[in-house]
Amino acid sequence: MADKQFEPLIIGFTCNWCSYRAADLAGMSRVKYPPNVRLMRLMCSGRLDPEFVLKALRGGADGVLITGCHPGECHYLEQNYKALRRFLLLRRTLKQFGVEPQRVRLIWASAAEGARLAQEINKMVEEIRALGPLTWRDVISANGDRPLEALPAEEVTA
Repeated sequence: MADKQFEPLIIGFTCNWCSYRAADLAGMSRVKYPPNVRLMRLMCSGRLDPEFVLKALRGGADGVLITGCHPGECHYLEQNYKALRRFLLLRRTLKQFGVEPQRVRLIWASAAEGARLAQEINKMVEEIRALGPLTWRDVISANGDRPLEALPAEEVTA
């Protein structure tokens, strides 16, 4: 019996004004990207709370894609810079907990870049497929005896 190839689940948070429209353009242009990517529209990438990314990963996603307008082109002024700062902090935090930083990616895409967005999505799917599934059982807390998700909030210190 042949082994089934691992197919990652990737949750994508997309900006309404640019990257969601790029994904729509990719679909209308019949540019293919894997069906295991689930895109969710936000009004702006700057509105993405890092907690949503953590919930997606904890809920079974193997990777998270964040997309937004190119820097300097945000409809909400500088909110994509806010998204960039949160993204960098989130990747650093995940790395400290033993989660590969490649599992979370930020891509800038204008509404006219449907083909490029699809290409970046395809590349991310291949990278996550190579990493394998995200298993929270392997992510151990700082005290080394319980998984991160088992820690009560009052035990998590800054």
